Amino acid sequence: MLAPHYHPDGREAGCDEAGRGCLAGPVCAAAVVLDAGVPIPEMIRDSKQLTPKRRELAAEWVEAHAARWAVAYCSPEEIDEINILRASFKAMHRALQAFPEAPDRILVDGHRFDPFEEVPHHCIIKGDGKYASIAAASILAKTYRDRLMQLWHLDYPDYQWHSNKGYPTQTHIQAIRERGITPLHRRSFTIKGKQLKMGL
Repeated sequence: MLAPHYHPDGREAGCDEAGRGCLAGPVCAAAVVLDAGVPIPEMIRDSKQLTPKRRELAAEWVEAHAARWAVAYCSPEEIDEINILRASFKAMHRALQAFPEAPDRILVDGHRFDPFEEVPHHCIIKGDGKYASIAAASILAKTYRDRLMQLWHLDYPDYQWHSNKGYPTQTHIQAIRERGITPLHRRSFTIKGKQLKMGL
């Protein structure tokens, strides 16, 4: 069972991202403040532990029951310009900026974060498996990004984004080698394994 909060007082926003390790598409981030008076169901957990169908159901629950939630992105162009780590933080900031008022503290999955305004933050390694608000953010970030990649698959079917969501699968890498990159590919990526740098 995930912890309902890091500190019992105040509004606590969990933040997480999806798409950091992809070759194509945006990096997506979500921020979620859970309602302290609403019991958290078992399906709110690290998004990687859920099937796509369960993840969609969990996302619906978060949207219906969270006190605050927001989703934001950084484009492939922004990722290339400022690097994927900074783009992940920037997407989280954009999600937090969508709230009508800043939270009292921020919980971030991972070990680094760029401070947001003057709000205290806590970096928690594997936080999506420890705190419900981070898990809820991981669910929204993943489901929203997956929906985008499924739509873009219709424009670029050779890259199989409906199944790989832009991650470096063998099929995706082979399509890049045969057909080159699309406007949605990150020009700063490196294909791991053979380390074939796509310096285009």
